[in-house]
Amino acid sequence: MPVQRKLIPAGEHRAETQVQNSRFIASIAPAFDVAAARQFIRRIKREFSDATHNVPAFIIGHGQSVIEHCHDDGEPSGTAGRPVLAVLRGSGLGDVVAVVTRYFGGTKLGKGGLVRAYGQAAKTALEGLPLAEKVATQTLRVAVPYSLFERTRRLIHAHQGQVLDENFAGHVTLTVRFTEAQAAAFQKAIVQLSRGSVTGEVIATNPETVFPLPG
Repeated sequence: MPVQRKLIPAGEHRAETQVQNSRFIASIAPAFDVAAARQFIRRIKREFSDATHNVPAFIIGHGQSVIEHCHDDGEPSGTAGRPVLAVLRGSGLGDVVAVVTRYFGGTKLGKGGLVRAYGQAAKTALEGLPLAEKVATQTLRVAVPYSLFERTRRLIHAHQGQVLDENFAGHVTLTVRFTEAQAAAFQKAIVQLSRGSVTGEVIATNPETVFPLPG
């Protein structure tokens, strides 16, 4: 059975839509616990304190172990918070919070229109959202001679590694983080490149590192 990917927002993102002269501004962010989600909601409500409605929804966790919440913030019951939460569920994301802000434009949309408008606002924001993933990682320390430095940098890039530190002394010592699968592949590649003279030392492991997905 395949392991579920733990996708999350890589950062905050915002998008605006308009329906019948009403403005809908969807703000989305990562949130790793309920307190962080509620803090983001409060911040958006302060930012858009003059809005007609600020409709929140969040999903904390992944898979079967999640905490979900939504609120209609004055809109008719079930027409705002639930559609936003449904879009978040359908996205496959976890550890995500969204607030859809509405500035009423003078035309009532009806219950069906509200459901569509709030859902579409959330979908539009998700379309441009940068993603990250919670993955198991290894952090390696790699000491290479200067003659191999640039080629090692290219290997790191090819294996989607994150360079955390570089130290230039007798050798160049790199501290690099990889997903577990990429760490193993990089180790083989650096041994081959150096003809066995260089290997990476595992200095840390983390079962749930937030790792940005390639753009």
